[in-house]
Amino acid sequence: MFYLSIRITIPEKLLIELKFNLMAQFVAFDQNVEVNKITIMSVVNSMEKGKETRIGILEKNGINVEKKEWYPQQNWLNAFKEIASTLGDMNLFLIGKAIIDSAKFPPINNLEEALRSLDIAYHMNHRLNGKVMFDSQTGNKMEGIGHYKLKEYNAAGKRAIMVCDNPYPSKFDEGIITQLVRKFKETASTESIKLDLTKETRIKGGHSCTYNIAW
Repeated sequence: MFYLSIRITIPEKLLIELKFNLMAQFVAFDQNVEVNKITIMSVVNSMEKGKETRIGILEKNGINVEKKEWYPQQNWLNAFKEIASTLGDMNLFLIGKAIIDSAKFPPINNLEEALRSLDIAYHMNHRLNGKVMFDSQTGNKMEGIGHYKLKEYNAAGKRAIMVCDNPYPSKFDEGIITQLVRKFKETASTESIKLDLTKETRIKGGHSCTYNIAW
C-alpha cells in the first residue's frame, strides 16, 4: 500500500476568509480597513475605572491615540478580544454605549432615524485603502465591513429588529443599540435590547446577530 503526501499552499486572502468563518467576531473582513481615532476613544472614555488598563491594552495592540488619526481595524478588534478575555464582556457593552458620544453621526431627529443612520455612521468612521467608506455627496457606502440593518421598525408597537453583520463583538453592538434607544426614544419607558438566540449569532460562529428592540 502506497501513501501520497500532498502539500497545499493556501493564499493569504483565503486564509483570512477561513479564519472569519471559524470566528465571526474579532476578525476584520478586509485587512486594509482602518478605524478613526475618535471612534477608538470610546474604549478610553467608556468609564473612569480601569481606564489606564484599557489604554495599555490598546497600546499593546499597536494603538496609541496620541500619534495617529487612523489605525488598522484588526488591531482594534484584537484589543476588543483582549478586553473581553481579561476585563469581561460588560466592558464591551460599556464601550458600545460610549461610542454614541465619540463617533461621527449624521444629523438625527428621532429614534427611527437614529437606528437607520447607524450603518451610515459605521461607514463614516471607517476607511478602506485610505478612503472613507461613506460618501456624503453620493450617499454611497463601500463594502468591506458589513452592515447594521434595521429590518423592522414599528413606532406604534414600540419595537424594532436590527441585524448586525460585522466583525465586532456581540456585546459591543448591544451597547451601541442600547444607548441609541435610550437617547432618542420619546417615552420614559424602559428599553429592552435582546439578542435573538433563535437565529444565528456571532458568539456561536454565525455571521450576524439579530437584536429584538422594545421601548
